[in-house]
Amino acid sequence: MKRKLNVDIVPSIRRLEVVTKGLLKTRSSGGYASVFKGKGLEFSDYRIYAQDDDASLIDWKASMRANQLLIRQYVEERDVKVFFLFDCSSSMVFGSGPKLKNEYSVELVASLAYAILEAGDSVGLAMFNDKIVEKVYTSKGRGQFYNIVKTLIKPESYSGAYDFVNAADFLLNYLKEDTVVIIVSDFVGLKGEWQKFLEMLSSKYDVIGMMVRDIRDKELPDDVGQVVIEDPYTKQTLLIEPELIKEVYESEIRNQENEIEKAFLSSKADFLSMTTNKRFTEPIITLFRKRSMKWR
Repeated sequence: MKRKLNVDIVPSIRRLEVVTKGLLKTRSSGGYASVFKGKGLEFSDYRIYAQDDDASLIDWKASMRANQLLIRQYVEERDVKVFFLFDCSSSMVFGSGPKLKNEYSVELVASLAYAILEAGDSVGLAMFNDKIVEKVYTSKGRGQFYNIVKTLIKPESYSGAYDFVNAADFLLNYLKEDTVVIIVSDFVGLKGEWQKFLEMLSSKYDVIGMMVRDIRDKELPDDVGQVVIEDPYTKQTLLIEPELIKEVYESEIRNQENEIEKAFLSSKADFLSMTTNKRFTEPIITLFRKRSMKWR
């Protein structure tokens, strides 16, 4: 029997709420509304022209009727749909600290989903390993938050191989254009034409990659003697001496992570790297600010 996931969602939501209070409560430039862009602009109302306004915004017909200069005001047409693609393969069931990678990622996604739903936008979810394991159709409201969390915390969902290409192909046939797609994964086990499929996703959707790794995915321990490591997918084991391969291993991992980040950025997607020994709040806020500036 698989153990229950060790997740504590409420504190994570509160931490993200406190830090993102300005982003989530305002609709000004740089606020939440500019983090996930809507489909376009719709007419809201007229207002009297001011000296520093752009003269091209003047509605001359309305101005003649009112006998004063009027400009059109527009508001962003929201209807934003955010869809999480969540890695639930065997490599995510690993951790050298208090939280496994999947537990950390559940808290991350739950916190973001809560913020998005509170802002009135829609959220959906698909969990994948080498196939699509779970789906939650995109919807709004507090009930959707509970649907998302209930799906994420099923321990039986976490196992299996990893096939990003298959998951990407599913999204391309499942989601409508202009959806914001947030991919949460450790990206361990990428193979095949994954870069090509990432480019295809980014050409159709607004893609954000969030890489979640344990510190032991990146660094080997010092002075521990021989240790046994296990392949998360094949379960094959190997006896190693970390001190002998530490430098080569860590260099290879850095190159791999740089390659993944470069693939996202060159595809015009956003990318965020996190480790489970540090809170995700600060990196998320940095990403939000970066996206806000991009849309100005």
